[in-house]
Amino acid sequence: MYKIGICGHFGNNQNLLNGQTIKTKILTEELEKHFGKDAIKTIDTYDWKRNPLLLLYKCYLLMKRCENIIIMPASKGIKVFIPLFSKMNRIFHRKLHYVVIGGWLPKLLRNNPKLVTGLKDFTGIYVETHSMIDVLNKSGLNNVHYLPNFKRLNNLDERELVYSYKEPYKLCTFSRVMKEKGIEDAINVVKTINNSLKKIVFTLDIYGQIDKNYKEQFEKIIEVSPSYISYKGIVNYSKSVEVIKNYFALVFPTYYVGEGFAGTILDAFAAGVPVIASDWKYNKEIIHDKLDGLIFDINNIEMLKMILLEVYKKPNVILEMKMNCLKRAKEYKPENAIKNLIEYL
Repeated sequence: MYKIGICGHFGNNQNLLNGQTIKTKILTEELEKHFGKDAIKTIDTYDWKRNPLLLLYKCYLLMKRCENIIIMPASKGIKVFIPLFSKMNRIFHRKLHYVVIGGWLPKLLRNNPKLVTGLKDFTGIYVETHSMIDVLNKSGLNNVHYLPNFKRLNNLDERELVYSYKEPYKLCTFSRVMKEKGIEDAINVVKTINNSLKKIVFTLDIYGQIDKNYKEQFEKIIEVSPSYISYKGIVNYSKSVEVIKNYFALVFPTYYVGEGFAGTILDAFAAGVPVIASDWKYNKEIIHDKLDGLIFDINNIEMLKMILLEVYKKPNVILEMKMNCLKRAKEYKPENAIKNLIEYL
């Protein structure tokens, strides 16, 4: 009998860098460190619709062979996996755990109230923010626990913090490359500032996996952009700190509907780099305005422009936050973040 069975999107050994795949792999690695690899069994939901009967059989075996079951479905999979495991558990009586990836669950449950009944059968539902706990409690769920996003990163030491900056100040984005992550807003605001000042005061480097539905449009944008706007490709999360530490600030103008506790914030904190982010979803709960980052109103590009002009004139505003970023990063070390989950396993 295995201690834990994990049903999640592992990506079939492909180099997928979306939030769901990354978090599934990271959580599995941390549980393997804590309980040992021999205590954990996994099944991969990648492309499961091609052979749903095979996946159903694997889920049955997982329930039969494991004391605890952890599921990590995306928004489309939840309608299948919640009822499936809830019904199978009438036979096996295992401890069911649902680790939520992103911030879309409250809205989905409002539109699909029948799922709440299945979720009440779970030992625990683990969400990334306290705000989500409050909302889900109001939906009638009393088994919701806090499990913030986390990564095992090589957090920068205080002595390694980079304080030496000069014009042009280097900005970056570090997320999936798609319109809803605010990529075009970041590009446009940097261009607007540089054009208005008639010199290059900011550069913008864009990192991340390009969403397949946005690839053609993004390539056209980069093709006509000035040389101070660059796409720098994909960086594995284990190398994120090394890359981000040399940037003045990380820009995150997201309005992505599924946003939860964005991993890019963790990357920036661990690198000692403040985040300039939109007041969207849970960003304001994670980023403490004027302490470890700066918040601007959602879709208010003029406000983002004003903030960037202010930090250009007074770069110490950014520099004074760098130490606070490192302090915040310590809160999200894996051993601290997964305590709540381990308690219930």
